[in-house]
Amino acid sequence: MNKSFRQSMAWLHTWAGLLLGWLLVAIFITGTSAYFREEITLWMQPELHDSTLQPATVELAMAALNAKASDAKSWDISLPGARQTAAELRWQPAKQPEGGGRRRGEQMLMDADSGNIVEPRATRGGNFLYRFHFELYGIDRLWARLLVCVATMFMLIAIISGVITHKKIFKDFFTFRPGKGQRSWLDAHNATAVLALPYHFMITYSGLLLFMTLIMPWGIDAAYENDRRAFFSEAFSRGEDAARPGAPAEMVAIGPLIEQTEARFGKPVERIQITNPNRDNAQITLRVNRDPAVTDRQRGGDPTQVFQGSNGELIETRIPANDEVSPGWRIYNFFSSVHMARFADPITRWLFFLFGLAGSAMTATGMLLWVSKRTQKLRRDQQPDRALKMVNGLNMASITGLMQAIAAYFLANRLLPVAVEAREDREIQVFFLVWLASLVHGLLRPHRQGWSEQVAATSLLWLAVPIVNIFTTNSHLFSALAWQHPAIASFDLVCLILAALGGYTLWRLQRKPEPAKPRRARTPRSATVSTPQSKPAGESP
Repeated sequence: MNKSFRQSMAWLHTWAGLLLGWLLVAIFITGTSAYFREEITLWMQPELHDSTLQPATVELAMAALNAKASDAKSWDISLPGARQTAAELRWQPAKQPEGGGRRRGEQMLMDADSGNIVEPRATRGGNFLYRFHFELYGIDRLWARLLVCVATMFMLIAIISGVITHKKIFKDFFTFRPGKGQRSWLDAHNATAVLALPYHFMITYSGLLLFMTLIMPWGIDAAYENDRRAFFSEAFSRGEDAARPGAPAEMVAIGPLIEQTEARFGKPVERIQITNPNRDNAQITLRVNRDPAVTDRQRGGDPTQVFQGSNGELIETRIPANDEVSPGWRIYNFFSSVHMARFADPITRWLFFLFGLAGSAMTATGMLLWVSKRTQKLRRDQQPDRALKMVNGLNMASITGLMQAIAAYFLANRLLPVAVEAREDREIQVFFLVWLASLVHGLLRPHRQGWSEQVAATSLLWLAVPIVNIFTTNSHLFSALAWQHPAIASFDLVCLILAALGGYTLWRLQRKPEPAKPRRARTPRSATVSTPQSKPAGESP
């Protein structure tokens, strides 16, 4: 019974991983990059690299907003931090455009040193990879998210069935036999799976939980009479609009208020919100970030102090606590925080990044293991059928092809003219054109030659990224500006590491001989018909 059950789980593990494995590889790789989407976006906007927070940055931001939108309903200033260099200025216009919908307001970026308004090159940056991770691109958002949910469910099934199938999975974790073909792929698959097994389960289950309102909406429909908008308005309410008419009045200097807030919480102010600016009912809200903690990300927001804008009087001090929200919200916030690593400091974010790479390798080696098993079953004179060739091509496109497309996306950011029309869309078009070319190449070229050529192309593209960056910007590995912001230098270093890994893989492919296929089985001698032979003279009968 146990053998039959384990065999059933092995069948389920194989097909749950294969059917949507190519999509899962893309989800894992782009999701792993999303841990550093702010850093990727910063690298892709070199016009912002020489901006640094200064004592006068807040006053410069206030002056810029006064000049641009003195009669706005509200102002919002995000000061430079560890993951961004420019000051981000937003405001809600006094008159909203016709048509309704969500009021996103307007925004601009300001150089934190000089106070000049900066217009960086148009790019989606790391947000393109982040959003591709859960809603793909070019198809309806609802259907894309449903497809990602189905793939995630398949991933969860593959993880559970894989643990059941491999009864010696933890013992096999310490076994790796290089250069053994199918055995090597199995060892690599087991090692990358067990190495970060808690992470794999967490990231998959929490991904499904984030879309719980999409895949299990029946409770919401019953409670809110099929009005899901009412649910989201209540669950994610941002409070009532505090902007209302008031008499014109000057606001107090904001510097002493910032000093008071920083002294109260012991941390620098990172966000400033002003409702009804330049009026007698203006309110100034100063926020600091919480300490990184998984359970500390609640709806109450960050520690905050609210002041009267006309005289600087303290109105309210908010220190969010866990008891402000329900247990259900605490559970949801816990899983959403660990899935997106919102709590993480740089070291923890790098650990999550490495675990994400392990998940990508686990999925990729599973796909390669499937092909290796079926390739070794072919006779010496037997050619792979169309299905096996198609799986080979899809494997190349989903693994090396996607890595080529991402590198090409970064190269397009540096090589496309800054003033070209719809520039951000052109970068994405380059991404998909390179990915499509990889798929066509993988389907046309033989297995081993195709892999060698694709790995070589991948290594060259990633090597080209920091080299092209040297000739197109002033913030590269050999400039002090890049090392002033570690995120910029780290980006180029990661590109070089990926190029080196590709070069090592290519060297291994070229060094390893073509695996010999099994010979055709010989006919047993006992089955052959032998003719009687005459015996030598003198031998007894």
